[in-house]
Amino acid sequence: MAKQILALIVLGCFAMIARAQSIKGIVVNERNQPLEAAYVYNLNSETHAHSSENGVFVITESKLGDSLRVGLLGYKTQMIKVLLRDDLQIVLQEKAFQLDEMVIEEELNTVSTISRLDLNITPVNSSQEVLRKVPGLIIGQHAGGGKAEQIFLRGFDVDHGTDVTIGVDGMPVNMVSHAHGQGYSDLHFVIPETVNKIDFGKGAYYASEGDFNTAGYVNFKTKDYLKESQISFSAGQFNTLRTVGLFNLLDNIKNQNAYVAMEYIATDGPFDSPQNFNRLNLFGKYVVYTPENDKLTLTASHFTSRWDASGQIPQREVDNGNIARFGAIDDTEGGETERTNFNVTYDTYISDDTKLSANAFYSHYDFELYSNFTFFLEDPVNGDQIKQKENRQIFGANTLLSYTSILGETELRLTTGLGLRHDMVDDVELSRTLNRTETLENIQLGDINQTNIDAFVNAEFEFGDFKIAPALRLDYFKFMYNDQLQTNYETQSKTKTILSPKLNVFYNAADNLQLYLKSGLGFHSNDARVVVANEGEAILPRSYGADFGSVWKPFPKLVVNSALWYLFLEQEFVYVGDAGIVEPSGKTRRYGVDLGLRYQLNDWLFLDTDATYTNARSIEDPDGQNYIPLAPDFTLTGGLSINDFDGFSGGLRFRYLDDRPANADNSIVAEGYFVTDFNINYKLKNITLGLAVENLFDVDWNETQFATESRLQNEAQSVEEIHFTPGTPFFIKGSITYNF
Repeated sequence: MAKQILALIVLGCFAMIARAQSIKGIVVNERNQPLEAAYVYNLNSETHAHSSENGVFVITESKLGDSLRVGLLGYKTQMIKVLLRDDLQIVLQEKAFQLDEMVIEEELNTVSTISRLDLNITPVNSSQEVLRKVPGLIIGQHAGGGKAEQIFLRGFDVDHGTDVTIGVDGMPVNMVSHAHGQGYSDLHFVIPETVNKIDFGKGAYYASEGDFNTAGYVNFKTKDYLKESQISFSAGQFNTLRTVGLFNLLDNIKNQNAYVAMEYIATDGPFDSPQNFNRLNLFGKYVVYTPENDKLTLTASHFTSRWDASGQIPQREVDNGNIARFGAIDDTEGGETERTNFNVTYDTYISDDTKLSANAFYSHYDFELYSNFTFFLEDPVNGDQIKQKENRQIFGANTLLSYTSILGETELRLTTGLGLRHDMVDDVELSRTLNRTETLENIQLGDINQTNIDAFVNAEFEFGDFKIAPALRLDYFKFMYNDQLQTNYETQSKTKTILSPKLNVFYNAADNLQLYLKSGLGFHSNDARVVVANEGEAILPRSYGADFGSVWKPFPKLVVNSALWYLFLEQEFVYVGDAGIVEPSGKTRRYGVDLGLRYQLNDWLFLDTDATYTNARSIEDPDGQNYIPLAPDFTLTGGLSINDFDGFSGGLRFRYLDDRPANADNSIVAEGYFVTDFNINYKLKNITLGLAVENLFDVDWNETQFATESRLQNEAQSVEEIHFTPGTPFFIKGSITYNF
């Protein structure tokens, strides 16, 4: 009995010692809202920590009487002496961004810090600008404004999302086995004014990211609260108008936030045949914190849009004067789509060293698109118009468990995750149609059920200035398809499991120089119809990649990030939704250089630019026949931004995409472009007046281009050449915003 009592006393002493060696607190702003990624540094023990999603931090090897330095870019640094072991609350005061205050070694994620800087300096006010905030990412619209944007990144024509994972608040945006194409990502349900954070990474080096993460990932997080309510109205050329309202529902209520946001857009566009585009977005969010700083978040959103489109037009018809640049061959293209989302998220500390984050979501999605890419090539009488349609429900959940410990003198952070996504897609249809009213023939019609279960573990070992992060991800897929065009009912199904190892190494060579080597295997799933048609072959084609890069502050107000990278893709079969066929694309490899810089000229003037050079080739084809169609060789984006100069804000932005091959032998070239946009805003008390100009110099540019074989009704033979959607000409709009 005495031994047991002694053992309990010893264990109790150890527990008290362990407790004495850690301090727990929360970092908030002046509105008592938690601040994420604040850097907490113990001046006595030289240990450090970062605040979590709910503002909580736990710093080890700390005791009463120690001094802490707490800082976050965009806030005044605080120096405090620890007088409480728990429930320590640190309030940071917001201030203007000063790049010279950024210490790379102290940033939890330098890439995300750069995007936070960009978002603060040049806020977004359109769904297109949301994606353009990712350095090196170029987008293009080619179907009347309602279709998901075409994405270009690191030498990929990603189409609508095949090789980039996109998410919002833990919900997936990419649509698996979509009627129009694999990975289709329509981000238009996001109201840009609600975006608070953009987290992105290039390459497939992140254990938390799975399907479609080959070229990279982009995750958006919406605001937890509004600083103030807002009503905005803008109007411009081409019968364009947009109105936005953001309304704070719970003001001055402790530990609770709630707001709703609404957006309506309408435009005819510059086209000869009006687009008749309109979109309605509704969004609501509720956040509550418990006395223990647990966080519960509820979000709901709905969006619907419809539009007409002129589609891609053949270059020959513009050259011979039969149609203008903004004309059409078939102006009955267009579509409509809607999406409803529900999401619940929970963040808590199970213990001082263990944190749990979990979310569950449901989405209902409808899609209907009419297109005509080849005009009268297949059907010389009725034309080649097609309809792609689906009705989808998505159920899913994710859990993330983070554990921090000290192994000897080595700090270990272990992160494990488990996820589930299930898609039920009814009446996935590809049909030949006439004038959007008559169905001539069903090419494909069926129901898809697709399940993805994932699990991963990521370990981060800190050895002084080195951090080594090995990781392993496991994905299980089940694909099921019921073909409604078959006379006998049959469920075709296939399963596949894939293991994806990752290894990242970081070295803080100095306070303001971080070197890194990232490596990993990624994949993207193929369409369920392809999987069952090919008897399970090439279900999950792999990618193999590596990055060697740096983030460097050579001068106090200059940040330079650079990377040399390589990416190899295995043989894969790709579902071509527009034709309902499977095309082998073969093995490919890409390598290139990324370079970006952020420079603060003074307190209110910022310069930024991002450039990417890529060499992209097919491996199995001979030289000269091995170009990857529409893969960009060189992209350049950037601008000059004014942030709060005597009430003025705004900037000059540019984007450049060079000439690129449109087919495998480069005999058809997609022309590049250089487009400049301008905006200026003036804030007078609660009212902000704005003026924005797209394509300031009114250049003729093609937003999207394809090498397509088509035949017009009066042509005897088909022609393969560039078909394009013209980019917006000079376009001016004004806005007025009232904050209250």
